[in-house]
Amino acid sequence: MRTDMTRRSFVKGTLLSSAGLALTLNSRAADEPKAAAVPLPKSKIGKLEVSRLILGGNLLTHYTHSRDLKYVYNLAAHYNTDAKIMETLATAEAAGVNTLCMHNPEHPMSLLRRYRKERGGKIQWIICPTAPVEPDMAKYRQHVEELIKDGCEAIYLWGVHADSLVAQGKIDLVAKAVALVKEYGVPSGVGGHALDVVKACEEHGVNADFYIKTFHCHNYPTAPKPEQIKEPYNEFPGYWCANPDATAEVMKTVKKPWIAFKTMAAGAIQPQIAFRYSFLHGADFVLAGMFDYEIAEDAKIAAEAITRTQERSRPWLV
Repeated sequence: MRTDMTRRSFVKGTLLSSAGLALTLNSRAADEPKAAAVPLPKSKIGKLEVSRLILGGNLLTHYTHSRDLKYVYNLAAHYNTDAKIMETLATAEAAGVNTLCMHNPEHPMSLLRRYRKERGGKIQWIICPTAPVEPDMAKYRQHVEELIKDGCEAIYLWGVHADSLVAQGKIDLVAKAVALVKEYGVPSGVGGHALDVVKACEEHGVNADFYIKTFHCHNYPTAPKPEQIKEPYNEFPGYWCANPDATAEVMKTVKKPWIAFKTMAAGAIQPQIAFRYSFLHGADFVLAGMFDYEIAEDAKIAAEAITRTQERSRPWLV
């Protein structure tokens, strides 16, 4: 007996078969044990317990370091609306990223305050004041007191300021900025693009609790050629760590927590490479700018990189 097969009956039968197969596969998958996600490790900065992956603030403040792609600044601003920034903070917390780090422009700071007040957010703040560091420290103290009033958990000297002060031989003002923050009972750090910042602080006994230092390899297509490296950092060509090998060597001797930032060279290096490189060569924490849709995957990448990097020349600070 012949069975007539029309196009409609063929398609219907195929769809039903596919649906049945999908249900069977899904049922089997549900019965199989799932691999547990690797939790994101934490470590201490002073008394703070900080996730080893920290949310960077440049994408929240719309400063993307996008080199000559000027439209990306507006693109980031249109994507990271106030509502999206609040969502990003929540997404970070859900992924185990319990700390963010940024400078203190007023509107983004107002969003951090709203996130705590309106949503009960718990993400910790490591903030650098942008006020000038002058001998009387009046403007800088004003910024610090505002941050303390807002509940900021740690404060550090902005790398832009630290680079300039050290280059001018004003290490005394670096020390004063660090000491001022300590008056308020929170961890006090120093940031920098220039390796001379860390070297000067260590040489002169600046009592910083932690460092935030740029760190990335130069193995990416738009990396600078050796003859192009003239400053601690440069947007064209795009580099923010002029001497990664020397940085790793110097940091081996430093017994304070090191937060590495610009580890992806502002998006030129994949996180799988950047995080592994940073942890393998001594960083205790990685500070990464992340859009909301990148956070969960980046947290997984960071956790796996840490798990694979138990042996290294600079011991983990815990």
